[in-house]
Amino acid sequence: MNYSNKFNFVKHRNVFFAISGILILAGIVTLLLFQMNYGVDFKAGTSIDVSVGQAITKEKAQEIYKGAGFDQTVTIGGANGDRVSTRFDEILGKEQVDKIKAAFEAPYKDKVSMEVNTVSPDIAKELAIKAIIGILIASVAISIYVSIRFEWRFALAAIISILHDAFIVVAMFAIFRFEVDLPFVAAVLTTVGYSINDKIVIFDRIRENLRFAKTKTPEDLEKLVHDSTWQTMARNINTVLTVLIAAVCLFIFGSESIKLFALAKIIGLTSGAYSSICIASPLWYLLKRNSLGNKRKAAPAAAAKE
Repeated sequence: MNYSNKFNFVKHRNVFFAISGILILAGIVTLLLFQMNYGVDFKAGTSIDVSVGQAITKEKAQEIYKGAGFDQTVTIGGANGDRVSTRFDEILGKEQVDKIKAAFEAPYKDKVSMEVNTVSPDIAKELAIKAIIGILIASVAISIYVSIRFEWRFALAAIISILHDAFIVVAMFAIFRFEVDLPFVAAVLTTVGYSINDKIVIFDRIRENLRFAKTKTPEDLEKLVHDSTWQTMARNINTVLTVLIAAVCLFIFGSESIKLFALAKIIGLTSGAYSSICIASPLWYLLKRNSLGNKRKAAPAAAAKE
C-alpha cells in the first residue's frame, strides 16, 4: 500500500519535539517552584475514612467535622455515597480521633465505622524513595530487554520515550495540583508498561522492513519509518482505545478514591500513544540517519585506499 499521501510524522518531528519540550519545561518549572501536591502516603499525616451506613452529602460531612473543631475538605465515596474520606497534614492523636468519631456518632449512632491510617515522616520518606527506585528499575529493565531484542538505537529511543511519558503524567499532576499518592505511582508504572508495548509494535515493523529495504539515503530511511508507522497505526490505536475506554469509565463512574488513578492512566495512555508515533520513531530515525552518514563517509575513504 502507498502511504505517501498520509501525514508524515517523521518529517514534522521538530513540531512534536517542541510540543513535548514545552510540556516538560512547564512541568520542571512547576516542580521547582511548587513541588508536587503530595498526599498522605508521601508526607506525614493521618487519613480517616468514616462509613455512616447511609448516603451523606459533602456539606453535611464538612459540617460534622467543623463541629468537632476541624475545617477539612472531604470526599464522598462508597457504593451508596456513605463513606467520608479526609486527609490531615498532621498526625492526629487518639483524643482527636475519638472526638471525630463521636461527632459522627451523634447523628448516625451505631452505624458509624472508622478506619484510621497514620504515616510517620520516616515511612513517608521511605515510600517516596521506593517509588522512585521502582520507576527507575522498571525503566532500566525495559531498556535492557529492548537492547537484547533489537539494538541500542531502538533501546535508547524507547527509554527516552517512556521516561517522556512518565514525566508527562508527573508534569500534568504538578501543573494542575492533583494529589499524588501510591495509586499514582501504580498508574505511572503501568503507563511505562503500556507505553513500551506500543513502541515495540512499531519498532518490530521497522526492523522487519529494514531487512528488505535498501536505505542508502536519509530519504529512504524516512520513508521506511513513515511506512512502518502507518502499517501499525490501526493496531496501536485500537489497542490504546480499548484500555483508554476502560480508564475513562473508571474516571467517570468510579469512586472518588480511584478517580486520580484513572486520570493518571488516561494521561499516560494518551502520552504513550503520542510518543510511540511522534517521538520514539523519529528519535530512532535520527540515530539511524547518523549511522548512514558515517557509512557514506567511510565508503570514499575505503575507495581511496584501494
